[in-house]
Amino acid sequence: MVCGGFTCSKNALCSLNVVYMLVGLLLIGIAAWGKGFGLVSSIHIIGGVIAVGVFLLLIAIACKKEGHCFTCGDKMLTHATEALKILGGVGLFFSFTEILGVWLAVRYRNQKDPRANPSAFL
Repeated sequence: MVCGGFTCSKNALCSLNVVYMLVGLLLIGIAAWGKGFGLVSSIHIIGGVIAVGVFLLLIAIACKKEGHCFTCGDKMLTHATEALKILGGVGLFFSFTEILGVWLAVRYRNQKDPRANPSAFL
């Protein structure tokens, strides 16, 4: 599999789409916050920033071709579900190895040191 192939391009475009959604929402939110706190007094600047944010958000939401097409959110949700299942299995594996490490540490702690006084307990 070569980076720059179909899968890489598709994933890059989905990631870029998510970034556009976040930037659009961020622009809308910051413009409203600036107007609410009176940091920007020009309604033209606020309106322009909100318009750009809405425009980016609309472009990010409209990625559909002719026919039936899954949205990026649906595909990312199924991919995230699979990734979380794998991540849960990996976490469970490492938690069992941690329990093994605790058991070995307790066992080592309770052993006698061969270099110590042989008549001493522990």
